[in-house]
This record gives sequence, structure tokens and C-alpha cells, in this order.
Amino acid sequence: MGMGNAPILILREGTKRDKGKDAQYNNITAARAIADAVRSSLGPRGMDKMLVDSMGDVVITNDGVTILKEMDVQHPAAKMLVEVAKTQDAEVGDGTTTSVILAGELLKKATDMIDANVHPTLITAGYRLANLKAQEVLKKVAMKVSMKDDKLLKQIAENAMISKQVGGSKEFFAEMVVDAVKTIIEKDDKGNYTADLKNIQTVKKAGASMEESQLVKGLILDKEPVSPAMPKKVVGAKIAIVDAAFELKKTEIDAKIQITDPSQLAAFVREEENMLKEMVNTVKRSGANVVFCQKGIDDLAQHFFAKEGIYACRRVKKSDMERLAKSTKANICNKIVEISAEDLGYAESVELKVIENEEMTFITGCKEPKTVSILVRGGTNHVADEVERSLVDAWSVVKVSIEDGMIVTGGGSTAMEIAMQLRDYAASVGGREQIAIEAFASAMEIIPTTLAENAGLDPIDINIQMRKEHKAGKVNAGLNPFTGKIEDMRKLNVIEPLRIGKQAINSATDAAVMILRIDDVIASKSSPMPEYGSGDDMPSMDDD
Repeated sequence: MGMGNAPILILREGTKRDKGKDAQYNNITAARAIADAVRSSLGPRGMDKMLVDSMGDVVITNDGVTILKEMDVQHPAAKMLVEVAKTQDAEVGDGTTTSVILAGELLKKATDMIDANVHPTLITAGYRLANLKAQEVLKKVAMKVSMKDDKLLKQIAENAMISKQVGGSKEFFAEMVVDAVKTIIEKDDKGNYTADLKNIQTVKKAGASMEESQLVKGLILDKEPVSPAMPKKVVGAKIAIVDAAFELKKTEIDAKIQITDPSQLAAFVREEENMLKEMVNTVKRSGANVVFCQKGIDDLAQHFFAKEGIYACRRVKKSDMERLAKSTKANICNKIVEISAEDLGYAESVELKVIENEEMTFITGCKEPKTVSILVRGGTNHVADEVERSLVDAWSVVKVSIEDGMIVTGGGSTAMEIAMQLRDYAASVGGREQIAIEAFASAMEIIPTTLAENAGLDPIDINIQMRKEHKAGKVNAGLNPFTGKIEDMRKLNVIEPLRIGKQAINSATDAAVMILRIDDVIASKSSPMPEYGSGDDMPSMDDD
């Protein structure tokens, strides 16, 4: 038998395979579609997106990473751009739209080079050189900022919120954000500032205007006292934080108690009462007048707490317990019998407040609070959600500005300066990498281009004017979308942390390089779920 015409099957039937330029074009097209989806949301004139999931839940936002997380992306190359946004969000908290748009533009420029038969390896080598040079330029144009520069920090927070729904109240929220971050900031062993944003808690309640939001230097617990007979407010609170139940333990093995006399039953019940009463008395002897318990509190124990005038909450979340301990300087006690005065924390006030028909506990007036809570208000739940997203972006950029101590100007000014210097650098490199570096420079201009498009301006005119200004040495010249003019961004206080640009360019370059290096896509056919009938076809639950 001749084997010449016999097909050799290596891959499973139904497997799809794209090779060479087809694979590259497919990947680039999918990634660019993701970038185009978020492009119109960039900048202070950007638009919002309405996202409706399979359950009918609605999210209205212009936050890049939120848009991409809500989209049900299937294409593997497109998923890589979603990862770019997620990484940017995790590292900086803002600039997610910028990073995705930049990655999409780098791939678009690469398409033209692939059409001109420039090998992808040369393109990626040029992109990596351009990235290194861009990072140098960023450091060169950066300016210093310190924790004492309240005005600059507030401006950074305002710029992060200006394109969001809270833009109209940005001054109000900026002050709140800077105050919150400066409260939780700490110094590490080397004397550097660090802040754990987990120490900022948000509690959302719809039904009021955004400007009724408030900052609490302490904690807001979505809990109420376990008994209505307990005090509604405790001034000079001595707080016990207990990770144990004020309940009687059941025996761990089967036990049988025989009671033959009614007096024995009464003694048995009385002993249970005495045990619970002793637990409460232990807390009382320690001097505590407020108890936060991670576990349950028995009905009888609730009665004894109320009689002693102790404010007690149960089933407090572990994360809230840790925040409480940090703010009030209390120790979390695992054994009730060992609670002592040294374990107690302090707050000036523990008060029950009713917000939109829900009872909440406010712990305020801690001596050195290292946690803060923000009560976020909004006319509807959708508004409150967007306010929270805006605040997260704002305090993230304030945090990284303090940690790094470096800022750059916005309005596309830094992107344009990088583009101008990359073109000069490309000439010194020579070879085919020069083409890729020049393409990288052109891709950087997508930032001012998009800002101009979203403001209803002519992007070509804007880019020509910006190039002219930067050629004249005006490093901070950028677009003011409200006036349509090229202005000094430093004078307008349009600033952002250095880390936004640094991370956006790095992650966009890495994603573009990874996608360009793929020349073969092998996609297996997904296996259908087995359909079981009745009887013997159904697998047994007892099978090993």
C-alpha cells in the first residue's frame, strides 16, 4: 500500500489552526477591538458605557478596568489586553484605559510593518528598545512631590476623578481622599512611606446626594447591638474584641444526661445561667463597656450584657475585627476567661446611627487611627457604585504619588514628549529597529489624539500644535479639552503619578510583544458535556 496520499492526523478532529500572518492578523484585530471598546471613555470629556450582564444587572461607568471585567471576552488575544488593564489597576489603580489604548495602537502600527515584510522579531526588538528609552524620558520629565504638598495631592485626586460622575464634586471628595490616605500612611523600616489601602473601608448607602458622603476616622460596622435594651451611645468606649462565642459549648461526643428530679433540672438550668453570667462578668471586670464578637452571643448572655449597660455586637467580620484592633489598639482575645484591661482598645465614641432605615455602628475618636471608613452616598445604587469606583481610583493615585514621590504632567503632554524624543533616538539606532521605534513614537501620540477626539476637536490639528510646542522646548505643553487649546499642564495643575505612565507603557509593550511573537494558534474543539440518560448510563456517586 502506498502511503503517499494518506493524511496524517496529529490534532483532534475539529481543532482549528491559524498560521503565519493569518494568526497574527486575527490576534491583532481581536486586541484592537478591545482597545476601541474603551477608547471613547478616555479623558475628562470621555463618555460612559452601560454594561448589562446575563442576569440583567446594569453597570454604568467609564472606568476602563470595570468595563473590561464586565465584558464577556472570549478571544485569547483579547483576554491578554484585559489582563493589561487588570495589572494596571492592581499596580496603580488608575490609567487602565490609557494602557489598553496604547497596547492596541502598538499592535495597529505593527500591522503596517508586517505588511511591509518587517519580521515580528525585529518589531519586538525595536519596541523593547523604545520602551527602555520611554522610561528614561519619563524619569527625566518627572517632578517631585512630598506628603506635605496637600495642594498638589488634592489636585492629583481631582484629576483622577474629573472624568467620572463625581467630577462636579471633585474638590469635596479630593479633600476627603487625601485626608484618608494621610491617616493610614505608615513608614517602613527603611523610612519609606507605605499605605495599605485595605485599611480604607467603604460603606455604600443610596438615597442621598453624593456630597452627603462622610469620612470617619475609625470604623463603620454594618451591625447593631444584639439587644434593644443596650445603650445607643457609649462615650469613652473601652472596647473588647473577642474571637470566641458567648455561648455554652455542646459536648464533642454523644452524651446522655439523666435527670430524675425536678430540682435537678432547675440546678442544671441555673448552672448554665451561671456559666454565661460569669463570661459577661469577666468582660465587666476587665473594664470593657463595648464588646465586638466574631461569633455568636447567647440570648441569656445578651440579657446580662444589657443589664450591665454593655454595648455588644455579634458576627462581626474578620476583616472588620482586624481593622478595629488596628484603630483602637485592642488585642483580639481568643479566650473569654483571659480578657483583661490590657487587651482593651479605646475610642471616644461608639454610637448606633440609622442610615436609610439600616442600623449601623460608628466607632470614632480613636487616638491614632490607622483605618478610616467612608460612608458613600448616591441618589441610586448605580450612582453610589460609581462614586465608590471613583474614590478607589483617587486614593490609589494619591497613595502611589506619596510612595514614589514623583509626578508628571497629563493632558497628553508626557506622551507627546516621549514621542518627540523617541523619533530623535530612532535615528541614532538605525537598522530596521529604527522603523519599529518610530512606530512606537507614533503610537504614543494616540493619547493626545484620543483626548482631542473625545473633546470633539480635530486630532490632526491638535497633534501638529503640540509637536510645535514641544519642539520649542515646552515639555509640559498639553491639551486642555475644555478650551481646545494647547496650554502648560503644570500651570493648570494637570498632574498624575509617575507610576501611571511607567506601568502603562511597560504593560502595553509587554502585551504587544507577546501577541506579535505568536505565529501559530491551535485551538482545540471544546468537548461537549456528556448527556446522561436514566438507569445504568448515570455514573454512581459511590464510584471511586
